[in-house]
Amino acid sequence: MKVKVNDHYDFDIELAPKEFKANGQVIALDPAKISENYVHVIYQNRSYNIELVSADRAEKSSVIKVNGALYHIAIQDEYAPLLKQLGLDTAMAGKVQDVKAPMPGLVLNVMVEEGQEVNKGDNLLVLEAMKMENIIKSPAGGTVKKVLTSKGVKVEKNEVLIRFS
Repeated sequence: MKVKVNDHYDFDIELAPKEFKANGQVIALDPAKISENYVHVIYQNRSYNIELVSADRAEKSSVIKVNGALYHIAIQDEYAPLLKQLGLDTAMAGKVQDVKAPMPGLVLNVMVEEGQEVNKGDNLLVLEAMKMENIIKSPAGGTVKKVLTSKGVKVEKNEVLIRFS
């Protein structure tokens, strides 16, 4: 499968029962599961705390936090090119109704307004969490039906921020 990190880095990943390969290179990890969404990993004698911040199974994407830094992960399996060729890759895109906060934080800026048309990947708002600014992007194209937050508001994880029509 293909994995894209932060819309910049591409990896070919192979998963096997006792093996993990990235771009053909075997990666040896020593993981310890702490909770459902949190794991501690030792890789090349370095310690990493990894937390699953959010996951969107329909879009095959997730956000993870590694030692405090956020990474946006997009997964493309072997069927994705075929679905795109058949035009079925956009069938799920119209089903997005809400954009939720991926983590608790402070809204620094709202970049859209009600009635505005947006495309997939357009910037919607800036959320500050753990002294880091995170740009929340549109998961699909559509029309903003309702903006449920504003600049300076503290939000909780999974709180609905923007609703699409």
